[in-house]
Amino acid sequence: MLRKTLKLTVLAAVTAMAPYAVSAETLADALVSAYKNSNLLEQNRAALRAADEDVAQAVASLRPVLQWTTDYTVQHTNKSSITGNPATSRAATSTLGASMTLFDFGRTKINVEMKKETVLATREALRSVEQSVLLSAIQAYSDVKSASEQVAINQNSVRVLGEELKASNDRFEVGEVTKTDVSLAQAQLASARASLASAQGNLRAAREAYKAATGHYPGTLAAFPKTPALPKSLDAARDIALRNHPSVKQLQHTVSVYDLAVTYAKANRMPTLSGTVGLVQGEMGTTSRSASIEMSQTLYSGGALLSAQRKAIANDQSARAQLSQAGVTISQGVANAWAAIDIAQAQISAYDQQIQAARTAYQGVKEEALLGARTTLDVLSAEQDLLDAQAGRIDAAATLQVAYYQLLSAMGLLTVDNLKLGIPTYDPAAYYNSVRNAPLTLSPQGKRLDRVLKAMGEN
Repeated sequence: MLRKTLKLTVLAAVTAMAPYAVSAETLADALVSAYKNSNLLEQNRAALRAADEDVAQAVASLRPVLQWTTDYTVQHTNKSSITGNPATSRAATSTLGASMTLFDFGRTKINVEMKKETVLATREALRSVEQSVLLSAIQAYSDVKSASEQVAINQNSVRVLGEELKASNDRFEVGEVTKTDVSLAQAQLASARASLASAQGNLRAAREAYKAATGHYPGTLAAFPKTPALPKSLDAARDIALRNHPSVKQLQHTVSVYDLAVTYAKANRMPTLSGTVGLVQGEMGTTSRSASIEMSQTLYSGGALLSAQRKAIANDQSARAQLSQAGVTISQGVANAWAAIDIAQAQISAYDQQIQAARTAYQGVKEEALLGARTTLDVLSAEQDLLDAQAGRIDAAATLQVAYYQLLSAMGLLTVDNLKLGIPTYDPAAYYNSVRNAPLTLSPQGKRLDRVLKAMGEN
């Protein structure tokens, strides 16, 4: 019930934007663009389809193998045993044969199940990549907005300090301040211009990161949406993460693969029963038929089979330990994201108080300087304190917005489906359902596969 509520509220958080100009790009727009244009997602979707084909190949190994061969032989002898003269003989044969594994103590079926579990693990890996792609887009969106605001306050600082320098020059002309005061104003203005250049450089870098994440440069960006719905407590968030995070689910399927691998290694030491039928057509119209059943078993392989079994057991133990560690890592990630939210909220509150106090102080020092009670250095210092507080507040606000979605990602909920972005999403089961039974091209399943491939643009 909690997860369902989170899904619905996250939808409202991402899509409910305050009124903006039509040209303003929202966070939802950026996420949709990132999902549609991600090469990383395309790469991992292709990897998933390759894993789907492993299931098809494993299923195919349960079926007969039908082969034909045509042979034409020319044989020349220096001396015929009959005539005593050189002789040349020619023969042509055509063979149609079929072979099939009749019984192998379940090895082939175990292999099919292993490939199926691998597909499920690969699907979860794709979900992890999707979360990473969306979080990168959110980070890029936040960085552009933060960098733009930093440029704006630095531009304002340059403007204000320019006016301060002009005022200092005017006051110097009438003897109210010294040359030192003018030099201090000049130095502060130069520093502000350097800070502005740095902020503009950061904005250019943020724009490039945004393009890499979404596929296009940002225009005017709307404000962040309302805060997404989060669990009431850290423990609730951890519970959701341990149940839902794709890394946990991926490793659960990986453990299943290695469990099956142990069984497969044991069965691999057992015999194999196979059958073969053949039809041979000779050059002179002669026809022969054959059928055979063969049982074979490896009795000694230098210890390779037992080593393979021990290796499978070790891999299984490693996967189980990795799954346990993943739970620890994910719990830690949830706690870190939760703490980041608390820290950023506290910082914003403190910066708001600092900005209010710094603004009052700046205005007071500026008025006192006009009366001669304060120096130019006092005014510049107060103005810098206000600027620093404003810059810190911008960074804290950006950190808070990203932290909300980092928590969603840590819980495994940062996906297009959970965010309800309202766009068609990639169906990881569509291709699998078309190939899982290893269809022939001309079969009804093969025709459905052709349609799936055409829809994916792969045909």
